[in-house]
Amino acid sequence: MEQDQSYHYQIVRRAIAAIDEAKSPLSLDELAAASGLSTAHFQRVFSAWVGVSPKRYQQYLMLGHAKQLLRERFTTFETAMHVGLSGSSRLHDLFVRWEGMSPGDFAKEGGTLTIYEGWFDSPFGEMIVMGTDRGICGIAFASEMGRDGARADLTDRWPHANFVEAPAKLANWVKSFTQQNGETKLHLIGSQLQIKVWEALLNVPTGHVTTYSQIARRVDKPAAVRAVGTAVGRNPISWIIPCHRALRKSGELGGYHWGLPVKRALLAYESARADVAVDIA
Repeated sequence: MEQDQSYHYQIVRRAIAAIDEAKSPLSLDELAAASGLSTAHFQRVFSAWVGVSPKRYQQYLMLGHAKQLLRERFTTFETAMHVGLSGSSRLHDLFVRWEGMSPGDFAKEGGTLTIYEGWFDSPFGEMIVMGTDRGICGIAFASEMGRDGARADLTDRWPHANFVEAPAKLANWVKSFTQQNGETKLHLIGSQLQIKVWEALLNVPTGHVTTYSQIARRVDKPAAVRAVGTAVGRNPISWIIPCHRALRKSGELGGYHWGLPVKRALLAYESARADVAVDIA
């Protein structure tokens, strides 16, 4: 079963990359042929992991999708709080619990921590996941910078920590957010401002977006949009802490630490799944 899951992740990852790189929509037959599966089998695998058909998913990757999200699904944090999306946040239809590191411990650059690490498959390519006994503290995608670069990006943040390869230690948490089943625990390791910004991002509902200036107002730093933007970019827990949902006021995607193709794919993936959830409801 685990082998099938890994195989299917790779199929979906390659299909998402092909869709993102294509200059015009790809037919179901073209995508299936590239995957080495029959058309019907590919459709089932893709729809199972992404939540919608390849055809519908491509509609979410249109150039204007981010601007459309900003027009139609811009969410203020006050609205998010009103519907119960607070610090014990609901994300990807999961419950996420988190705690932050104390400023004193943060200043030690991980010197008191043992951090477990392991590589896992995802619809957005290989990802390295890191975590302490308290929860996940890092997720990095390797598709743009490679395995070595992705790992170094995280380990350089906590240079004095003791890193131990132990994917089994993280497997249940990874399963909870990739398969949307169960509770995920997070251990936020950052400065006080960074943790406030990351907490604010957790209040943006799935399938919605916000702006950097809105985040700045939420953390009581309305004049510090640049500093807030830097904190968004330094988010070490990609996907779960949804920095990909932060857009510029113009609706442009802005930057993304793990590459704009991943950001586009994440937004399309979440929008598609959110729409399906609404349709079912």
